Amino acid sequence: MTQGPGRIAALDMLRGYALVCIMLDHMPIGVLRRFTLTNYAIFDAAELFVLLSGFLVGMVWIKVQARQGLAAAQWRFLRRAGQVWLALIAGGVLLALLSRVLREAGLVHTAVWFEYGNWVIDNPLGYLGTLGLLWMQPNLLDVLALYVILLALAPVTVPLLLRWPWRFAAGSLALWAVAIPLNAALPNQRVEGGLLFNPFGWQLLFHAGVAMGAFRHRFMPVLRRHARLLTVLAAVVMLYGTLLGWTARWGHAVPPLQPLRDALWGLSGPVDKWRLDAVRVVAIVAASWLVAVPLAGVLGRLAATRLGRALAVIGRGGLVSFVACVLLSVVGDAMAMTPPGAGWPRLLAVDLWVMAALWLVADSWLRLQAGRTQAGRTQAGRTQAR
Repeated sequence: MTQGPGRIAALDMLRGYALVCIMLDHMPIGVLRRFTLTNYAIFDAAELFVLLSGFLVGMVWIKVQARQGLAAAQWRFLRRAGQVWLALIAGGVLLALLSRVLREAGLVHTAVWFEYGNWVIDNPLGYLGTLGLLWMQPNLLDVLALYVILLALAPVTVPLLLRWPWRFAAGSLALWAVAIPLNAALPNQRVEGGLLFNPFGWQLLFHAGVAMGAFRHRFMPVLRRHARLLTVLAAVVMLYGTLLGWTARWGHAVPPLQPLRDALWGLSGPVDKWRLDAVRVVAIVAASWLVAVPLAGVLGRLAATRLGRALAVIGRGGLVSFVACVLLSVVGDAMAMTPPGAGWPRLLAVDLWVMAALWLVADSWLRLQAGRTQAGRTQAGRTQAR
């Protein structure tokens, strides 16, 4: 598939990379999950996915509003929220049915809670209702519930951000600061209350991405004047986050690392993904600077490689790619665990297979969409000719 006009290949590649990481991270005994983003940073693919989603919202919003007006931009993203909501429902049903089929076939899997498979069969209307109301968010798909909320509110929040960016930033930070009690008050299936991905916390990252996409041509020239200092600070932040992650994993097993682990974690305090704490926010923002400025050329060259183009196809697959990566993670988990005791060659083969399958799904979807677009243009041309 060729790169469409107005698209940024490196961004599509990063979105594809985020989806591949999400898929591999949900396969507990896979081989390649040891090389995903979470192994090299204090944040993971979820932050990357949400930040990039916000960036694309900001970038597209500015273009649509300039060409068609504010109402058109608002309607576009309200419609998009509806599409994500439908993807959440469809994905939730498919996930539950897939889990049920695998269990009936004797294929053990742990990536998804097995009760979904019972619930969707025993009480399908109840399952659909709780899923559609966001009262329940199946694990592996719960980030889509967050995305539905953020996009549904975008017709109100994005115009406010564009008109009063600094006031909006202050309000977003204030909301993030009280995210835990606000989320706990939301009626939900979870005993703790609220969504797993706390929307009051994660909105900060999403709107930071929106601001980056909308205002990048205004603030980047200013930031580039201090590029050397910002690059050093960003590199230090990334190194600190990497050391946090490594010492957390290996500090108990490697005695010489214990003092370093205690010192680093004593300085940062607990790191909470679900609320989206300050350590993870600062780390992903620092990584964004490194990717956008000092590593921009490297990223561009990677996007032009065969692997980069394949990841970009996955990234352009959008919601279809996301749902497919979730379903394939369950299939891959079952293939890796059945029969038990598989060696690393088989586990690696399973990892490569699900990655290839994800690319094939995304590529097929893009080709189908391109065919529909071409057919529509042909029909429109024939109508005009008459």
